[in-house]
Formats: sequence, C-alpha cells, structure tokens
Amino acid sequence: MLDLNNKSILITGGTGSLGKALTRRIFTHFPDASRLVIFSRDEQKQFQMAQQYPASQYPAIRFFIGDVRDRDRVLRAMDQVDYVIHAAAMKHVPIAEYNPSECIKTNIGGAENVIHACLQTGVQRCVALSTDKACAPINLYGATKLTSDKLFVAANNIKGKNPIVFSVVRYGNVMGSNGSVIPFFIKKRKDGFLPITDPEMTRFNITLDQGVDMVFTALDQAWGGEIFIPKIPSYRITEVAEAIAPGVEQRVIGIRPGEKVHEEMITSSDSFNTYDIGNYYVILPTRPNWSLEKFMEAFNAAKVKNGFTYNSGGNDQWVAVEELRQLINDHVDDSFSVK
Repeated sequence: MLDLNNKSILITGGTGSLGKALTRRIFTHFPDASRLVIFSRDEQKQFQMAQQYPASQYPAIRFFIGDVRDRDRVLRAMDQVDYVIHAAAMKHVPIAEYNPSECIKTNIGGAENVIHACLQTGVQRCVALSTDKACAPINLYGATKLTSDKLFVAANNIKGKNPIVFSVVRYGNVMGSNGSVIPFFIKKRKDGFLPITDPEMTRFNITLDQGVDMVFTALDQAWGGEIFIPKIPSYRITEVAEAIAPGVEQRVIGIRPGEKVHEEMITSSDSFNTYDIGNYYVILPTRPNWSLEKFMEAFNAAKVKNGFTYNSGGNDQWVAVEELRQLINDHVDDSFSVK
C-alpha cells in the first residue's frame, strides 16, 4: 500500500490540472508528507496556487520555478526527493504543430533531463504521464510523447545497480482539464451553437480523481518499464454537446490537423506485450529486467489476444448524456446547470 507520509515528492508541471489534483490528494491522505515540490515555469500559476496552499498551513509545500528543459535546474529541484511525478508537457496539438522545435525541447529533451536527474539523485520511483495520442501518433505532440514513453521505459535498462523504478501511465482526455472540450463547450454554449469537429468523433473519458489513482497505482505497484492503461468508458462528442447544451445547434466545422476521429491506447502491435491486470491493462517492456512469470503471478495477469486493440470507437463502455451531466457537475463545475 502506497504511503507518502515522511516522503519527499516532486511534481513537474505541478500547477496544471492534474498537479493540483495530486497536491490536494497528497495533503488529504498523507498529511505527514515531508516535502512536496511544485516544479513549473509558470510564475503566475505558482502564485495563484500558493494562495490555496499557504506555507503557514502547508509547511511541506515548496514552489520551485524551473523548466524541464533546464537540466541543472531539474537536478537541483530533485535533491533529496523520493518520488517524482513527471506531468510537464506541451500538449496542445495545433500549437505543437506550429512550434515543433519547442514541443520537442519540452516533451523529449525535458523527459531526458528528468530521467538523468532521477538517476543522479536518490529518487526511488518516477512515474511519467503519457497520453492516448502517443499510441500510433499522427501529430507531433503524440510523436513526442511516444518518444518520451520509450525513454522512460528504457531508463530501467541504464540504471545499473540503482534501485529506482521508472514507469508510465497513459490515459485519455481528463474531464475538465485545462484546454479540454467540456469547459470549452460550457463557455461556447452562450453563442447559440457548439462547434463539432466530426459527428462520429469519440474520446475516452477519465476524471481527475481517476488520473490521480492511476499515478498512485504506478508509484506503488510498478516493477519497472510498464505502461499502465485504465479501463475507462468512451463518449461521443455529440452527446457531450447535448449534455451541456440540449437542443443547441451543433455546427460541424471539420476535423483539425493532427486529430483522430477515434483515440487509441493499445494498438494491435502493442498486443503482443499487453496484459490484463484487472482495472488496468499494462504494456510490458519487450525485455523486462524482472521475471515475467513472477509478474503474472503477482498481479494475476492474463495475456490479451494477439491483435487486440483498445480504442474509443470500439469500446464496450459508454457514458450517456444524463451520466455526462452528472459527471460534469461532480467533477468539472459544481455550479453546472443545463440552460
């Protein structure tokens, strides 16, 4: 069972939606955490977050300005840190397409810096956040995150006698996160129409709390090199629009460059190394540095069929309109109402 009491934790990109959710959970469930370092380059977001977590009430918190591109700064931030959660990334698809070098520096160069800093300090475990867009990527953001995933998986091969464990969590669109479709639709409904890219579009759905659960599962249970993937429902973009603004015109504007109609998290090529462990699938490294037989026994893991795929369009779990409304009210905007 994961216990972060008396542990020092660092979150890169800690002022983002998931970083704040992780912070809230850590202080709620592990009040004796010795230190929580919020590492990000956004001064204003750090200032705002510091108002929520004043040092007088949360003496363990540290706000550390820095960029994952800066290896020296990352190394300094990890001094005496036990656990690292790597959430920093450039994630907006169109911005990454227009600024490819910047995306590569952050998502790939930053991943390398985090890995090397972990190996040079006393970090025990590191979990990196991935995305469904890293699976069979068709845009630069997805390609950089796939590369990042590969770097973190391979980091277990270069650690030597260092006992550190690196793993990855991959999931779909986090409900209500910054820049996601639900808060966008809530803002747009006053215009009298909602812009729909493609009426056939589907996406995976996961709440912030479920995302936090995944990170904690990986911190607690990873053996090294796994990519954890949750079993989560899908939604249709048209039903999200209907849940937020019933009866309002849905205006089709066309799919954006680098966007998929259905999101994938496991391809048929991944299936050869994918196992079902209950609430999650895990893609295992091709050559793990531990016993596969012992892993299967420990997790009661079952190999998926060769050729198995996991994508939002072919899912067997779906979130309907009424449930979406309730989820939005519970997890996105507690003042949400249908108008």
